[in-house]
Amino acid sequence: MVVKLTDVAKKAGVSPTTVSRVINNYGSLSQKTIDKVNLAMKELNYQPNSLARSLQGKNTQLIGLIFPTVANPFFGELVERIEGKLFDLGYRVILCDSANNKEKERHYINMLAANKVDGIIAGAHNLGITEYEDIELPIVSFDRYLADNIPIIGSDNFQGGYLATETLFVKGARKIAILTGSQESNSPTNFRLNGYLSFLEKHELEPKIFQIQTTARSTTLKNLEIKHILETEEIDSLFCTDDLTAILAYNQCQQLKINVPEQIKIIGYDGTKFIQNYFPQLSTIAQPMADYADILVDLLLKRIQNPEKKLEKNYLLPVKLIQGQTI
Repeated sequence: MVVKLTDVAKKAGVSPTTVSRVINNYGSLSQKTIDKVNLAMKELNYQPNSLARSLQGKNTQLIGLIFPTVANPFFGELVERIEGKLFDLGYRVILCDSANNKEKERHYINMLAANKVDGIIAGAHNLGITEYEDIELPIVSFDRYLADNIPIIGSDNFQGGYLATETLFVKGARKIAILTGSQESNSPTNFRLNGYLSFLEKHELEPKIFQIQTTARSTTLKNLEIKHILETEEIDSLFCTDDLTAILAYNQCQQLKINVPEQIKIIGYDGTKFIQNYFPQLSTIAQPMADYADILVDLLLKRIQNPEKKLEKNYLLPVKLIQGQTI
């Protein structure tokens, strides 16, 4: 049986109007009345209707999060940080896993709009989703261009790629290969690739670019591609544009009896707490996860409170080297 607002009013011994005022934090009520209504809602497990609140011009206190997959430690950790900050501020989240699927992402955008969420934090990897240009909701983007009016919060991927390559060079590497993903012009991995190429050009070294365009479900295929590279290419180091690929490369080296870092040096990218805890030997370029969450939430709330407020277009945060035992 669905509990109604009138049921709460009856149990608390107040009018339905009073219950509504407590829910919407409207008007002057005694703390005793507020406590009675809250207790009645708790005992009856009554959930206020967020959509009804939005139709009354109230905020739903719901935020939509659109990310590729929380199965990836990087996005899992970032979403956890964002959700925790929003919860502390009185918001709840609707998490949408886009799974690198454009149609799925479009469906979620429309669903979030229909549910009248207060705003959206979008960090999906699909490009060319035009719905972001038309939707009338406060939106901030993580690491991706979505539309001219949507601020982008990310790190300096070009500098990160440059730093990773420079680090391998300083450690003595000269035949530096890169294992990368998407080479779309606006993708983070492409900016990392450009940083890699910039350093090699400066030092007159030959680039060795290997694109492994596989999904998280294709680990076997990814391993085979990495194994083939290690067996056939003349390289002394690998810059992997994400930590999971770097760990696969390390494991393949172990199986092929290739000593790391003596024969091949490996550096990854992301530097999540998960990787630092469970694979601390990996050298990596760490992204500022806590700062990401702080700024994404702060900017979104500014947009919610003042939709016309002018915000900076790009927020580019610095990255840092975490030196392990693989370089």
